[in-house]
Amino acid sequence: MTRAPGGRLTLLAPLRHRNFRLFFAGQLVSLIGSWMQTVGQAWLVLSLTRSPFLLGVISALQWSPVLLLSLPAGAVADRVPKRSLILITQTLLLLLALCLGVLTTAGVVRYWHVALLAALLGSVNAFDVPARQAFIVEMVGGTEDLTGAIALNSSIFNGARLIGPGVAGLMIAAWGVGTAFLANAASFLAVIAALGAMRVQSTVRVTPGAGLLMHIAEGVGFIRSSGAVSRVLGGLGVLSLFAMNFNVVVPVLARVQLHLNASGFGFLMAAQGAGALAASLIVAGTCARGPRPSYLLWGAVFLCTGLMALSRVSRPGVAGAWLFLAGLGTVMFTATANSTVQMETPDALRGRVMSMYALVFNGLAPFGALMMGGIIGAWGLPVGLIVGGGVGLAGTLGVRGLLRRAGQPVPVPG
Repeated sequence: MTRAPGGRLTLLAPLRHRNFRLFFAGQLVSLIGSWMQTVGQAWLVLSLTRSPFLLGVISALQWSPVLLLSLPAGAVADRVPKRSLILITQTLLLLLALCLGVLTTAGVVRYWHVALLAALLGSVNAFDVPARQAFIVEMVGGTEDLTGAIALNSSIFNGARLIGPGVAGLMIAAWGVGTAFLANAASFLAVIAALGAMRVQSTVRVTPGAGLLMHIAEGVGFIRSSGAVSRVLGGLGVLSLFAMNFNVVVPVLARVQLHLNASGFGFLMAAQGAGALAASLIVAGTCARGPRPSYLLWGAVFLCTGLMALSRVSRPGVAGAWLFLAGLGTVMFTATANSTVQMETPDALRGRVMSMYALVFNGLAPFGALMMGGIIGAWGLPVGLIVGGGVGLAGTLGVRGLLRRAGQPVPVPG
């Protein structure tokens, strides 16, 4: 582990910023609740419908608004103080989780309730995600600690993934799935309190007199002109569409292929989260001087290999090991992709460019979820895993080959 110039561990260097410390603590609590809701929602839908396809529909509804709203949301994030926008979105997410929890604990929840609330959740996230991503640079006061801050932010996301699913599985088994949603609603109070305690000077710097469409066009134009950003977003799109469909794959793996209960499902999600957390810490500890391009290649290889290997498993322990590898590869790729895009982007365009990142990362998820749900429903989970992992790996290596033939720099393993 390297050390920052004053002897401070590089891994922890971003925590010297008070605002980021507050955000780190609040997000950790809130994201544990969010992962509890993710597990609870998937379990609830399978309990209500017993249909992998309808589970895929929920995932599609949850992420479709990102596809429709990300570009205007990114322009809004660059036009208003980001902390104020995030306070609004986090409050709305609290209310949506509370509504689902009340419906479920009252025993009146129906599939259409879950579908409607998932669509509303996605609409709010379309504004929340680019604002939060772009807000990181404001919390750490510039780009010096940006790569480490992004990786640490990823580590709390995946640390929560390690804790939340296991807690949710135990909670669902003991008190019912509704308690997971209510716990998530309460968890938003932590991040709202953290945001309220921050001292932030807004950095709203957009072209004066330009309208919303002009601001969107500026962001798209920058992405088209930046080869590094375009290449990263292209690779991310392939993996997001074909390989990162864990919300559909893991519940079906647990319930249909391994015949596990809610606690077993939580274990599988936690195994994936452990791999993701390990990757976050690796990236945070080794990328003090900027993102490592080789992590993009190895991340894709680990993710897709783990998925394809899951098609043959029959024991929970083995499944957990392959999910660990898939989680490791996912975050090795996405954390590197995120920091690469942010480091290449001017401050004034960061909200708009990160909205495109969110569109590619999350906006393609509905299509991937529907595709994976349909394949699994028609031909079974093993076929879905082989198709998703195989096409994702082939697509990643294909992009690498195209770059080599075009004479553009290609990440070299190492």
